[in-house]
Amino acid sequence: MRGGRLTSVNEGVVKFTSSIESDRRLLKPVIKINEAHVAMLMEQKIIDWSNGVRLLQALSELESKMKLKSYLEDVHVAVEEEINKKVGQEMGGNLHIAKSRNDQVSTAIRMELRQNLLDLMNSVIKLQEALTKLAGKHLKTVVPGYTHLHPAQPITFAHYLLSYMDMLERDSQRLEETYQRVNLCPMGAGALATSSFPINRERVAELLGFSEVLENSIDAVSSRDFILETMADLTIIAVDVSRLVEDLILWSSPDFGIIELPDSFSSTSSIMPQKKNPDVLEVIRAKMSHILGNFLTSAATMKALPSSYNMDFQEITPRLWESLENVTGSLDMLSRLVTNLKVFKNIFSKPFLSFSTSTELANTLVRKYKVPFRTAHRIVGSLIRRLTEEKLTFSDVTPELLQKVIQDSSGFSLNINVKDIHESTDPLKFVESHKARGGPSPTEVERMLKVRKQWTALSRSNLSKKKLELNEADDRLQSVGQSYSSSDNASIAKLKTSNR
Repeated sequence: MRGGRLTSVNEGVVKFTSSIESDRRLLKPVIKINEAHVAMLMEQKIIDWSNGVRLLQALSELESKMKLKSYLEDVHVAVEEEINKKVGQEMGGNLHIAKSRNDQVSTAIRMELRQNLLDLMNSVIKLQEALTKLAGKHLKTVVPGYTHLHPAQPITFAHYLLSYMDMLERDSQRLEETYQRVNLCPMGAGALATSSFPINRERVAELLGFSEVLENSIDAVSSRDFILETMADLTIIAVDVSRLVEDLILWSSPDFGIIELPDSFSSTSSIMPQKKNPDVLEVIRAKMSHILGNFLTSAATMKALPSSYNMDFQEITPRLWESLENVTGSLDMLSRLVTNLKVFKNIFSKPFLSFSTSTELANTLVRKYKVPFRTAHRIVGSLIRRLTEEKLTFSDVTPELLQKVIQDSSGFSLNINVKDIHESTDPLKFVESHKARGGPSPTEVERMLKVRKQWTALSRSNLSKKKLELNEADDRLQSVGQSYSSSDNASIAKLKTSNR
């Protein structure tokens, strides 16, 4: 493009501003965009049919993994240069009629992002499936639930796993909504003001598999909110994943001893032979912090830009790809790890977990003995203080001891049945009695599990439909390209009719 408004070229400047390295993943979309654009130019009689045929033939001969030369500015120039080599500059120059790199790059990013989002959705579903499969094995496996990182109340491990299943379901819904806004076609917007040629934007959108045209031409070339929205989704996923990973790291430590990580996802120390380190989980935790950093960097870059196209956009896209790769790869790794997770089933043999059923003992005093809840709360708290001082647990509580605590703390007498004490302090009885919707009762968790399996089945079905739509668009574009490339002037009208 030198030799017109600009004459000389500084290699250092070209290298500094070039996006050729990060553009490699856009090569295939850019070729498709050019094919769809040329087909549209032919149909609209903007270029001669014979010229269009030659351009389509040249584009079909391009390798989607062709070598991108480092001295070129970007992938768009690289493709045009290859076409010029094949058909000559006079004919190859017509490839750029009625389009700009501005609308082309935005379209290419959206095309690549569509596929990446589908891959990410698949990874989310895989982790959901791994969680539900593991949950099905632990409907009655009682583990401590924590608040403030201190033992709080008994739950089942299945109940815990479904909490992350539900978080991931919201993540999945956000990705679905984002996909709809990504799947809009900027082509035809040109640099920012469309074109004076009688282009058909809807036709290009159709051939490229977009659901609709991104109408306003300024918005089409200058908006990167679809990138920010994707990165915001990724950031929320990263936060969810980080919390799950942190739990698994803590719970796998001997101090907690709730789970054991698979050997193949752990490492040992170079000096301490007893160590089993959660290296994979720690790397995932670190990678998730990059996602937040990339989102903040991209949002800050966009914040102060004037309207329409700016080269600053070029610095945002690589961060999008990096975030997608980190999140998708981490989800896939986590799915494999979860599938092989071991859960210990006798956690409540540890004395310090005894008091996690305290709420139910207080509830029993309220329900069966008509004690006001705040009074019951004080009684049980006084009991725990005494047991702690004497290094005892709930299993050591007798009706006589509880009666004395009630008298000392509240000033009245109450004769408590020993069976009520034992049942209200039993961890399994605790979870079985918590049958409210969304609670840890095995019957309630089993119901929730069935519903969540239906969610993943529906998500898989929706994902398959989206993939099929893109595959059909690829087939349609290929069919148009092949039929137009092999046509002659006599069959133009027939081809145009049959391919619409």
